Amino acid sequence: MTLSSILIQAKPEHVLALVEKLKEADICEYHLHDEKKGSIIVTVEGKNTGEEMQKLTEIQSMDLVISAEMIYSYHEDELEQLRENLEVSSIPEWLNKENIDAKDIVYHGDLKRKRNR
Repeated sequence: MTLSSILIQAKPEHVLALVEKLKEADICEYHLHDEKKGSIIVTVEGKNTGEEMQKLTEIQSMDLVISAEMIYSYHEDELEQLRENLEVSSIPEWLNKENIDAKDIVYHGDLKRKRNR
């Protein structure tokens, strides 16, 4: 499954009407709008990116839409990979201690390394 956010632009005077059209279209989930700026934020879900792109194209072709662009796309496999990476990486034990004294933290970096500026 994939999930993407879409930013839609419309004339400010058309925002409320377009929000209603989007809700009725049942191709996206409405989240919020800014009537003064003419902006609307929705999300679309799909089995794959192709399905999401089809929904984006439907939104772009709606009356009153000036533009609609994907802002962020997320795939559920990405979350699983991040979880696996966290489980594999070693988290220092002292990060789990509530009352750690700063003098007990051991730094393993290199303060002598020169940095290009």
